[in-house]
Amino acid sequence: MKAVGLVVEYNPFHNGHLYHAQTAKRQTGCDIAVAVMSGHFLQRGEPAVVSKWARTKMALQSGVDLVIELPYLYAVQKAEIFARGSVSLLNKLGCEALFFGSEHGDIEPFLQTAKLIDEQKLTFDERIKEELKKGASYPAAAAIAFSSILHTENALDLSKPNNILGYHYVTSILSGSYPMKPYTTARVSSDYHDADLPESENHIASATGIRKAMIEQNLEACLRFLPAASGRELAHYRKSFGLWHTLESYFSYLKYSLSTVTAQELQQIYEVEEGLEHRILRSIRNASSYQEFMKLLKTKRYTWTRLQRMNTHILTRTKKQDMHKLLDDEEAPYIRLLGMTKKGQAYLSQKKKTLSVPLVSKLSSFSHPALDLDIKASRIYSLPIEEPRRTEFDLQEYGHTPIRYDEDEECFLSI
Repeated sequence: MKAVGLVVEYNPFHNGHLYHAQTAKRQTGCDIAVAVMSGHFLQRGEPAVVSKWARTKMALQSGVDLVIELPYLYAVQKAEIFARGSVSLLNKLGCEALFFGSEHGDIEPFLQTAKLIDEQKLTFDERIKEELKKGASYPAAAAIAFSSILHTENALDLSKPNNILGYHYVTSILSGSYPMKPYTTARVSSDYHDADLPESENHIASATGIRKAMIEQNLEACLRFLPAASGRELAHYRKSFGLWHTLESYFSYLKYSLSTVTAQELQQIYEVEEGLEHRILRSIRNASSYQEFMKLLKTKRYTWTRLQRMNTHILTRTKKQDMHKLLDDEEAPYIRLLGMTKKGQAYLSQKKKTLSVPLVSKLSSFSHPALDLDIKASRIYSLPIEEPRRTEFDLQEYGHTPIRYDEDEECFLSI
């Protein structure tokens, strides 16, 4: 069996993701779709709207065969580290292809750009430093550096979020010399950040628009943009735990956390840089909501996303020295299995003996500092859930075994 790797968040799993999974298998000729999925906190520093277990169930019912967790170590990171960890995990599971959506939709410019920037790395890095000194954010500086090097007619637009991620997926494959072929397809219909649901008959909307409608209206407003399985799992999660997880859900915990640290202690937190600790402590005293705090904190130097990630690291008390030590390893230290179909289980059985890192199916069977960080992040994620359901959630996280789905009988199996 051949496997294609997908790097995902499924926040939540919608019709665009269904199209992506189906197209990945069809275009690559692979039998198995392996999704490496962010856990409870995501690349932009946001909490997932529902748990990783609920999102795994959505994926397994909609064409994904294996779901593994992207550790917090890589998930709440800038694109380069996010991609490196994701591609490393997919390579360890023997994926022969990597398939991603992009604004460009053609793989050749990604390969050409990666080669060109590698050849002109010194020039590229120097230009980034120049723009940073002028006060630009890192993404803005990188975009300017890219444009100064890329002069081809079919140049890749590296100001677009999915093009940026795709570029880093390709460079991760090339730098790791992985036997994995990259493929891309153009994103369909909705742009990545579209905040509103389309009014046309098109049944594809952005995850941003779906989440906004879920939170501001209700789940029913989004159902035509979701596979039936996603609608069921979302409704079940809301009924079970009584909420959607949003950034505002965590504001009181963030405010408490910042009320218990000194500037010197805050300076040790990952991504708190260049005296930003003083601005953070000053801003939190004057903010009555997460949005207000972010507006007080925002500067030209730091993107909104970078600050959201930093706030999540504050919540999890993730220190620079610990994160840097973990990131010294070029590749992921373990594979945590979240769920599998029967076909996915058969594929995994073939690969088990050749895995170069431990396959974790129970937390009690393995320990690692990066896994400790995942567990801590899950506990933080559960804080807005009211008791006794919060304790139930935490116990479930520690004792949860991989979800098994029988795609032939269309039912979940107990272990």
